[in-house]
Amino acid sequence: MAHTLSTLAYLVASVLFILALKGLSHPSTSRRGNIMGMVGMGIAIVATLAQPGMRVGGIGLIIAGLAIGGGIGAVVANRIQMTSLPQLVAAFHSLVGLAAVFVAAAALYAPQSFGIGVPGNIHGQSLVEMSLGLAIGAITFSGSVIAFAKLDGRMSGAPILFNGQHYLNAALGILLIVLIAAFVMTGGNLALFWLIALLAFGLGFLLIIPIGGADMPVVVSMLNSYSGWAAAGIGFTIGNLLLIVTGALVGASGAILSYIMCKGMNRSILNVLLGGFGSDAGGAAAAGGAAQPARPVKSGSPEDAAYIMKNAGKVIIVPGYGMAVAQAQQVVREMADLLKKEGATVEYAIHPVAGRMPGHMNVLLAEANVPYDDVHELEEINPEFAEADVAYVIGANDVTNPAAKTDKSSAIYGMPILEVERAKTVFFVKRGMASGYAGVENELFFRDNTMMLFGDAKKVTQQIVQALQK
Repeated sequence: MAHTLSTLAYLVASVLFILALKGLSHPSTSRRGNIMGMVGMGIAIVATLAQPGMRVGGIGLIIAGLAIGGGIGAVVANRIQMTSLPQLVAAFHSLVGLAAVFVAAAALYAPQSFGIGVPGNIHGQSLVEMSLGLAIGAITFSGSVIAFAKLDGRMSGAPILFNGQHYLNAALGILLIVLIAAFVMTGGNLALFWLIALLAFGLGFLLIIPIGGADMPVVVSMLNSYSGWAAAGIGFTIGNLLLIVTGALVGASGAILSYIMCKGMNRSILNVLLGGFGSDAGGAAAAGGAAQPARPVKSGSPEDAAYIMKNAGKVIIVPGYGMAVAQAQQVVREMADLLKKEGATVEYAIHPVAGRMPGHMNVLLAEANVPYDDVHELEEINPEFAEADVAYVIGANDVTNPAAKTDKSSAIYGMPILEVERAKTVFFVKRGMASGYAGVENELFFRDNTMMLFGDAKKVTQQIVQALQK
C-alpha cells in the first residue's frame, strides 16, 4: 500500500513538472509554472521520505541536507542580482552534474543499497546506466564551470583555440566510449570508473573553451539539457522513477530550446558545440582587441535623443546585455511610460540570444513590470522597424549588426538580426566603440540614421527621462 501511494505521489509530481514547463513557456504564466514546479518537488521529497524501508537515520540525513542546501539557496537567491542570473544558472548546472557523479559513485560502492547487485557483481544494465550518468554528469560539471567563468568575466569570452582541437576532442570521445565498454565488461572496475570520470571532466572543459561568448545562451541551454540526461541516467541506475521522468523532461526541454535558439541564429547545434562565433582569425583578433581603422560616427546627447523621442509616434526599445550590466531596466520602463503619456506607441524587441542566457531580457523586463503585451520576439517585431520613428538600442550589439546580412566573411553572417537599421532614427547606447561579445564590429554604428549615445546605459536613460519631464 505504501509503495502504491509513493508511486502515485511521484506520478502527481511528474504531472506538476510537465505543467510547470508549460507555464514557463510564456511570461504571463511563468509565475504559476514556478509554483507548480515547487509544489511538485515538495510532493516528491515527502514521497521519498515516506518510502517503505526508509531508516530514521537516513531521513535525518536527508532533512539535514535539505536544511543546509535550502538555506544556502535562500541566501543566494536573496543576494543575487538579476544581471548575474546567467552565471548562477551555469553554477547550478555544475552542481547537478557533480551530484550525478556522486550518486554514481555511491551506487558503485554500495550497489546492495539500490538493489542492483553486490560489490564486484553489479547488473550489466545498471553498469551501462551508471557509466553514462557518470560521464554526462562529469562533462556537465566541468563544462558548466567554464561557462560560469566566461559569463562572470573570470576568463575571456573569446574562443580559446589551438591546432588539432577538434581531433583531440574526437579522440577523447572515442576513448571515453571504449572505457565505458571496458567498465561494463569488467563488472564495474573501480579504476576504470574514476578514469571515466577524469576523462569526462577534461572533455567537458575542452568542449566549452572554444565556444565564443555570443554562443553562451545556447551553451547554457545545452548544459541544462546535459544535466537532465545525467539525472535520468542515474535515475535508471538507482531505480527512481521520478528522477528518470524529471531528468528526461529537463534533458528534452533543454535540447528543444537549444534547437530553437540555434534556428534563431541560423546555426546548427553541432557547429555551436564544436566551434563558436569569432573562431576564425579575423573574429578572434577582433575579440582580442585588435585595432580597427577609425571610421566617423555621429554622436549626440541625451537631450538630443529626448527631443526626437518626444515627437515620435512609434518607439521600439531593443534591450541587450548593456541594459543588464547597467541594471537599467527600471529606468527604461520609466522612459517608456513617459513616452506613452506623450502619445507614442512603445514596444520592446527581444532577440532569441540577447543577453547571456535564454530569456535573459524577458526576465529583466518582467522585473521592471513591463507589460507582457509590449514585448515581442524577432519574427513578430522585425516588420515594424520600418514604421518606427525611433529604435532605442541598449547595448544589444551583435544581434543588431547588419553585417550578419551583408558580409559573408563576418563571423556572424547568416544569423537573423533585429532590423533596427530600418527605423527612421536609431539611438545606440554604449560605453564606447568596442565590438560585441562575438568580436565583430557593428556596421550599425556608421549608418547615417544612427546616433551614438556614449555612456552608462542607466545614466544616459535617466538623463533622457529628466529631459522628457521638462
